[in-house]
Amino acid sequence: MNKAALRRACVAALVVFAGALPAQSRDFAAIFHGRTLTNWDGDPTFWRVENGTIIGESTPEKRVTQNTFLIWRGGTTGDFELKIEYRMTANANSGVQYRSSVLANVGQWAMKGYQADLDGANRYSGQIYEERGRAFLAMRGSFVRIGGASGGGNTPIGSFGDDSTLKTLLKPGDWNSLHIIARGNTIIQIVNGRTMSAIVDEDEQGRAMDGLLGLQIHTGQPMKIEFRNVLFRAVQR
Repeated sequence: MNKAALRRACVAALVVFAGALPAQSRDFAAIFHGRTLTNWDGDPTFWRVENGTIIGESTPEKRVTQNTFLIWRGGTTGDFELKIEYRMTANANSGVQYRSSVLANVGQWAMKGYQADLDGANRYSGQIYEERGRAFLAMRGSFVRIGGASGGGNTPIGSFGDDSTLKTLLKPGDWNSLHIIARGNTIIQIVNGRTMSAIVDEDEQGRAMDGLLGLQIHTGQPMKIEFRNVLFRAVQR
């Protein structure tokens, strides 16, 4: 099977696993209205609203000493779809958390769980990561089966294209669109209209089937991250 055929087969399989095609934007509700951070909870040192966008920013005077998150308190992410646009400086490191939990013993805004990884250099953007957990779950371009009753680690079961080709679809320093789909133990991440990574998570001990949504600022050099057009849709199974 050539690469194009394999990619089509993977997408078709994901549609079956997910149980539904992506919904239209009209079926989504805005969970950020461009004016205030109502229903969002984060350290005001780093998070604000400006010109209709959520901005996360660290400076030489105000540095992030541990990964910190802006947490949506308006609901949880079980079976859901999220559409969000993001833009960041070249040195930025960020992510969108989902099905995640707060680690109160670590900090008021510390989170653990699935993450759509994002960074300004696009080294990681599009991959599925797990913050404070199992780390790298699916690299960009990969469709991975995780764990299962028979044990074992992560098993590649398909490809959406090679990493370097997918990277060319990302727009450094400009607005990019992220679409996350979660149905049961299947998760799909799409950036700029192209499927970047997906998992079927059969690790019953390690996975989460529900949890919180959050936006990340990573430790490191001063950086700026922007999010806008945050649309959410809960799916009833």
